[in-house]
Amino acid sequence: MKIFDKKIILASKSPRRSQLLTQAGFHFTVKTKEVEEVFPADMHADDVAPYLAEKKAMACADFLASDDEILLSADSVVILDEKIYGKPIDFEDAAQILRELSGKVHRVITGVCFLSNTKKRVFSEVAHVHFQLLSEEEIKYYIETYKPYDKAGAYAVQEWIGLCKVSKIEGTFSNIMGLPMESVFRELEAF
Repeated sequence: MKIFDKKIILASKSPRRSQLLTQAGFHFTVKTKEVEEVFPADMHADDVAPYLAEKKAMACADFLASDDEILLSADSVVILDEKIYGKPIDFEDAAQILRELSGKVHRVITGVCFLSNTKKRVFSEVAHVHFQLLSEEEIKYYIETYKPYDKAGAYAVQEWIGLCKVSKIEGTFSNIMGLPMESVFRELEAF
């Protein structure tokens, strides 16, 4: 299929994004740069993920060596009551995040940017995640076992907490993992 012949550069260190692209049959190379994940303080929470995805793509634009290459960057944010939950800095931070998400519905927004030498496309997808109540024992178990320090919102939907404590998802599973593959495929076909 023509879509799988495109030369994709994934500008992300996320093993989950690489896993999703691989499982979907895409061929790609990974090239990354350190990009500070900061955004304007007055930016609406829903706009942060696409803003950061574009920021990452622009920082990596020099990786594009030919006109037939497409750079793909992404960023995911977890939002509850318009507060953005980033990656936890330590055990207590992770525990506090999970306490706040416990028993509530939060949004996961993944922003994606495609960049080539001639064009750019930025889009995002939203999923709503329904968490069951988490006990202190469950929170401690999850953090000690899975060490979610590199995950926005202090959890990964494909791990124990997602499998055993998420009662409902409105949106796509892959979006919550970090890359909305149905949208990526559709948008890449049109790019």
